[in-house]
Amino acid sequence: MFQTFDDLSDPSCGAPHAALLRAELDRRGLDGFLIPRADAHQGEYVPPHDCRLQWLTGFTGSAGLAAVLGKEAAIFVDGRYTIQVRDQVDMEVFPARHLINEPVTDWLADRLKPGQKLGIDAMLHTVREVRRLREVCEEAGAELVALQDNPVDSIWEDRPEPPVGQVTLYPVELAGRAAGDKIAEIQSGLKGKKADACVLTQPDSIAWLFNIRGSDVNHTPLPLSFATVPSEGRPSLYIDGRKLSNSVRDALSDLTGLEEPSEFTAGLAALGKAGAKVMIDPALAGIGIAEAITGAGGSLIEAQDPVLLPKAIKNATELKGARAAHLRDAAAFVNFLCWFDVEAPKGELDEIGAAEKLEEFRRATGALKDISFDTISGAGSNGAICHYRVSHSSNLKIPVGKPFLIDSGAQYEDGTTDITRTLAVGEVSAEMKKHFTLVLKGHIAISTARFPEGTTGAQLDTLARIDLWKAGLDFDHGTGHGVGAYLSVHEGPQRIAKTGSQPLKPGMILSNEPGYYPAGEYGIRLENLEIVTEARDVPGGERPMLGFETITLVPMDLRLVEVSLLTAAERDWLNRYHARVREEIGPLVGAKERIWLERATEAV
Repeated sequence: MFQTFDDLSDPSCGAPHAALLRAELDRRGLDGFLIPRADAHQGEYVPPHDCRLQWLTGFTGSAGLAAVLGKEAAIFVDGRYTIQVRDQVDMEVFPARHLINEPVTDWLADRLKPGQKLGIDAMLHTVREVRRLREVCEEAGAELVALQDNPVDSIWEDRPEPPVGQVTLYPVELAGRAAGDKIAEIQSGLKGKKADACVLTQPDSIAWLFNIRGSDVNHTPLPLSFATVPSEGRPSLYIDGRKLSNSVRDALSDLTGLEEPSEFTAGLAALGKAGAKVMIDPALAGIGIAEAITGAGGSLIEAQDPVLLPKAIKNATELKGARAAHLRDAAAFVNFLCWFDVEAPKGELDEIGAAEKLEEFRRATGALKDISFDTISGAGSNGAICHYRVSHSSNLKIPVGKPFLIDSGAQYEDGTTDITRTLAVGEVSAEMKKHFTLVLKGHIAISTARFPEGTTGAQLDTLARIDLWKAGLDFDHGTGHGVGAYLSVHEGPQRIAKTGSQPLKPGMILSNEPGYYPAGEYGIRLENLEIVTEARDVPGGERPMLGFETITLVPMDLRLVEVSLLTAAERDWLNRYHARVREEIGPLVGAKERIWLERATEAV
C-alpha cells in the first residue's frame, strides 16, 4: 500500500534518543557506536522492529548509517537522500555527511583516539564492512567491539514486535521447479567448491530455494529467516514457528529441519565444532555469523551466495509468469495514463493523488498483492530528485508545462513489475523534448543491444549514456537492476551499471532506465524491463549474440519526443514498439482507453 514519509516519521527522536544512547554506551564502557539502516538480513526493506536508525534520528530512507561518539555524531546518506535527510533529521545533533564522498571510515579515522572502544552490532555489519572498520580502529589505536546485543534495543521502550507474517507455499506451477530439485543443485555446487555447507542470510534466496513466500516486510513477499544447507543431507531453516500453519509446516518438514531463529547461533557453532568448511557471502553475512563458525573451530570459504545466480536466471515458467504479469500491469497503467491525460491539465492533481490512482487501477485487476516499492511520483522540481518519495509537506500539484515522472511497480503472484514513464502535461519546451529524446535514445540503445556471452552490465552501461555524454549530460544512478520472480524488485547479482561485474545470462530480467535530472527543474526517466535472450545468430555475423526481449508494454509519451533527433533505426524501434503495445494491450482495456491508446501510439 502506498505510504508517504509522513506515515513513517517520528518527531520525538533526535537529541533525546541520542542522549539515551550515550548514557547506555557509557554504562557499557563504549566510546562510540554505529547504527546502520539494516537488519540481520541486509535487506532493502527493514521491518519496524529493526528500524533503529529511524528511531534514533528520524531518517526513513533505504540506505544510511549514524555514528555516535561521546560528544559528536553524524548521519551518512547517499546522493538520493541529501534533501530528505535535512527535512527529517536534526542537523544540530546529526550533521549529514555523504556516504560515498565522505564515508564513515574516513570520519572515524579523524576522530577515534587511542584506547577508545567503538561498538557495532555483530549481525548488522557484514564481514567485508568489518574488515575496513577494524583497519581504521587499529590505525587509530582504538578497538572495534562486535556486540551480541544492540544498545539501542535496551533503550527503545516502545519497540515494535518482530514480524510474524504468515508463510505460504509458492506453487511449482509458478515456480517452475520443485524445491527439492533446487536444493540438490545448490548441494552439487557446494561439493564442487569443497564446502561442507553454506549459510543463507538473504530471505529472497531462502524464499526461492524452498518455494515459499512471506509477508514480513513491505512490498516484497519475504519470510525473514536464515538457513544452512549442507553438501549432503537435510538443510536447516531457522524461522519463527508462528509464521507456519500446520500444512506449511508439514510441507517444509519434508524438505528441511525447522528451527527457531534463537537456535541459529547454536547451529552455526555446531558446524564449527564439526570442523566444517562453511561458505558465506562476505558482502551479505554479518560478522557475527562468521565468528560463530570460526570461534567453534570451523573454517570459512568466502564466495557469493550460491542461490543468487540460479535465482536470477529465470526458468521458462517464471518467464511465462513475468510476461503475463506485465500484460496485466500494462493494461492497468494504460488505464491510468488515459485518466491522467484528462485530470492533470486541470491543474488540481497532485503527486499523492496520482500515485494513489495508479495503485487503484492495479488493484482493480483483482491480482495485485502489493506495490513492489514505494512509488516515486515527482512533479516539477521533485522529479529532479531521482529517488524522491512524496510526503504531505513536499506534495506538489502537478504543474502544466513541465514533465511529470512516475516510477512504480506491482507484485503479482506470477511476477514483479517496475516501470517508469515521464509524461508531458500541457505544452513543454524544446529543451525538455531534447532531454527526453536523448534519454529515449539511450533506452533504445540498451533495448536493441546485441552482445557476446560473458558481457557484463558495465560494458553495456555506456550505451545508455553516450548520447547524453555527447551533450555534456549524465545521470548518477545505474542504468538497470535485476528483478525477481514475485520477489525483490531489486535483485542481484545482475545489473547494468558502471560497476556491474556480473556477466549477463539468458533468463535474467533487468530494468532499462536511463534518465536525466536538471537540478531544481524536472526529472526524466524511461524504464522498461528486459529479459536476456538466448544467443542467436546475427545475419552475416560470425558468432551468436545475446540480446533483450522487452516485456513492459506501455506507450512512451510522443509529445516529449523530438523526432528529428532520432535516427531512422530509432524511429523504427519506437514505431514497432508502439505497434506491439497497441496489438497486445488494446484488447485488454475498455473502448475509451483503446481510443486513447491509438492516439498515443501513432507512428512517427
